[in-house]
Amino acid sequence: MATPPQIHDIPAGRVLVFDSATYVESHVAHAPETSGGVVVNASYSGVLCARMVMRARPQAVIGLDCAIGKDGAGIAGLWYYEALGVPAAAADVMTAEMGNGADLYDHGIVSRVNDAAQALGIVQGMTVRDAARCMLTGENKPATFDPARRLVIHTADSGRSIVCTDSIAYALPEDRERNVLCTAGHTGRSVIGYFRDFRPWAFICSDGGGGKNDSGLSALEAVEPDGIAGASVSALTARMGDGQSTYFDGVISAANRIARDKGVRVGQSAREAALLLLA
Repeated sequence: MATPPQIHDIPAGRVLVFDSATYVESHVAHAPETSGGVVVNASYSGVLCARMVMRARPQAVIGLDCAIGKDGAGIAGLWYYEALGVPAAAADVMTAEMGNGADLYDHGIVSRVNDAAQALGIVQGMTVRDAARCMLTGENKPATFDPARRLVIHTADSGRSIVCTDSIAYALPEDRERNVLCTAGHTGRSVIGYFRDFRPWAFICSDGGGGKNDSGLSALEAVEPDGIAGASVSALTARMGDGQSTYFDGVISAANRIARDKGVRVGQSAREAALLLLA
């Protein structure tokens, strides 16, 4: 039988804490005046749970990541929420008990966020309680939010930098002939024009899983005549669409001749490869 949620009223709004996403719809049906606010639920953050939670018309949502799981199903609901403009986060399942909303609210630590939550300043490592409050107050919201999530990792004495950004399409004029870009799209034929137009000093992207006829790698060789060093990381090691994951998590799966001449090798971490490309 569904247990009623804990309701926390704070000056900025309301937090409803459920043991399960499956309890949300019946609660809202019997107490529609309590809908809205932040819904914290100790279920996985998948699409099925997201459909259930949306019955409460939440202002924001926090669930569990359930170890991410096969095909990322444990957090797939974060992008369901994002498509609806709802900030959402998932907490590390090793920090809070499944099926125990109070434990999630009191002890959970955020492990994943969607872009709408990032725009409010919700970040990995934040407590669920603090994240819920900030989702209501906006107190942690940055002055500006870069949807490309550009991050300068390291700048050498030469003035060149290692820069993470989520797509080569987000390269800036200042990257031209200067920066090593760690991005998160594939290295297929459709990005060749971007490399030639933006001309980064070097790049590391994703192999997109290789694909038919190694189509996810075709840009590597294509830009050799342009003098651009490039490499790809395995899509099994880094999240596509997340340039920071390319740098921090990625393992090199392929490199063009110019990158190999700089010492880049298959099996290297992207971090090591990026430093070699910077030289």
